[in-house]
Amino acid sequence: MRIGIAGAGRIGSMHAENTSTLDEFDDILIYDPAPDRAARLAQAVGAEATEDLDHLLTADAVLICTPTDTHPELVRRAIKAKVPALCEKPLAPSLAEMRTLVPEIEASDVPVTVGFHRRFDPATVELHRRLRAGEVGRVYQVHAVCNDFEPPPGEFIATSGGLFRDCLIHDLDAIPWLLDEPVTEVYASGSVLVDEAFADIGDWDNVTATLRFPSGAQALLSASRHDPVGYDCRTILYGSKDTLAAGLDPRTPVNSLEPDGPRPASPYRGFQDRYRLAYLNELKAFAAIASGGAGNPSPAEASLRSLALAEACEQSVRSGLPVRLA
Repeated sequence: MRIGIAGAGRIGSMHAENTSTLDEFDDILIYDPAPDRAARLAQAVGAEATEDLDHLLTADAVLICTPTDTHPELVRRAIKAKVPALCEKPLAPSLAEMRTLVPEIEASDVPVTVGFHRRFDPATVELHRRLRAGEVGRVYQVHAVCNDFEPPPGEFIATSGGLFRDCLIHDLDAIPWLLDEPVTEVYASGSVLVDEAFADIGDWDNVTATLRFPSGAQALLSASRHDPVGYDCRTILYGSKDTLAAGLDPRTPVNSLEPDGPRPASPYRGFQDRYRLAYLNELKAFAAIASGGAGNPSPAEASLRSLALAEACEQSVRSGLPVRLA
């Protein structure tokens, strides 16, 4: 399969390196409108470079790794060309635009997979299986943490969409998916403690959110743009039969003060490191989807739901009030 990659930045570079190691992809074509940017990445991974979007869409499938505000146009170009696409989240920068785009995708019959990599993470997938098998019993609470090791680059902050839409949106997708329940209410709060650059664009660098579900289960989410020990991303689920965790291992960046407690020898340094297997599995699954041999585990509709939750969280922070959802 010939894979096209739109975007030669941080995410595009990671995907290019990963696709170059997988047997599912024979050739890689990298597109970026910035002069020489695609060429530099292509040279590094043994791929072909282009600055022509039409040429990119001659590939058998495409990965869309460009800034969020460009996603809708590129997705529309892909489905018009009948080229399956894996688009990094979110599909669109606003809920209003998402509500227009998702029906277009569904009407096209062209597979569009959204890059929620948690759905491909081995431990998270196993947690999903155990929940469906009834091994956890009744779910009481979910605690989820997502902390960056270091704040993202300044140029990324302005185009990220904000902490809820860029970072916490993965939990806003994964936890309702795990529990197989819709969220009925959110309450969120936020602070700027790391860098005033976040306040300058109306964002926060430390946030928490509480989700309530019809069953009575609750989820407590937190995210931070800075964790001095390392990249920390884990989910702990408390049920009537068991307590299970994804992302809790010898590299989890928490220094225990107990005499025999764990101290990470090699903490994770970023999401690429922490979720390497998830990203590889995502690409393998996408190759099967694009070939027509598998269903889509991360469809466009799911992206619509998680963005609605992210916007509700933002509304709650600004109002100081809970937000009910239909």
